[in-house]
Amino acid sequence: MRMRFTKMQGAGNDFVVIDATRQPLALTPEQMRRLGDRRFGVGCDQILVIEPASEAGADFRYRIFNNTGDEVEHCGNGARCFVRYVVDAGLTAKREIVVDTMNRRLRLTLQDDGRVTVDMGAPLFEPAALPFDAGGLTPRLENGFELWPLEGLAGVELAMVSMGNPHAVQRVADVEAAPVLTQGPLIERHARFPRRVNAGFMQVLARDRVALRVYERDAGETLACGTGACAAVVAGIRAGWLDAAVEVQTRGGLLRIEWAGGQSPVLMTGPAVKVFDGEITL
Repeated sequence: MRMRFTKMQGAGNDFVVIDATRQPLALTPEQMRRLGDRRFGVGCDQILVIEPASEAGADFRYRIFNNTGDEVEHCGNGARCFVRYVVDAGLTAKREIVVDTMNRRLRLTLQDDGRVTVDMGAPLFEPAALPFDAGGLTPRLENGFELWPLEGLAGVELAMVSMGNPHAVQRVADVEAAPVLTQGPLIERHARFPRRVNAGFMQVLARDRVALRVYERDAGETLACGTGACAAVVAGIRAGWLDAAVEVQTRGGLLRIEWAGGQSPVLMTGPAVKVFDGEITL
């Protein structure tokens, strides 16, 4: 089959976007993997599929697939690219859009400067929300917030946060020297995370500024992770390290994260850019 697509990126986190609003998408996992392959396909961190809304009150539904073909729950950078795509493609004239994902309803706003703000919903901290098997472990409390150890990773303390997808965030002294490529996969696939986890490495530069690297499920380290930025800032606020509005420097660009605490939603603002349109035979 021959298929049209759009390549997009948000802070270096890159996506293949597919419009399935007119007819259902029926790609096999093998075709998804080929599409996401950087040598034999288009290449991307994730594939975004835009569908008509299936629930009242939503403008669209969108689905997220890793480049391995596995469907996942959430992607903050992808949500921004979704907004840019549906506006530029003429699928909506709205600048505030409501979209349903696998497990959340998001409210998205296209700003006058071209950046997109995403209402990411409230974070969850219960181990079952990730899920995380905390049985037999004792966390250390920092400002009343739980930092968890993991077997086989001496000296590591992890903040557990769900932003609709699972994150385990640790504070490091120097993010550039952090063992992201060696320790990241050990955390991602640790037995205490039955659905695996995104591993974040955060350096606090000031109360309103951090540097972040994330080792993502299936994708490995990416240039940016929107939900990872949200999880890191939320963890830093809960631990008493950060203020309510924080600039997050990723290897792909700058994101702004805001959280008022409690059950308030996390707000993420950042870029969304179209790279090119194309067609591929799968």
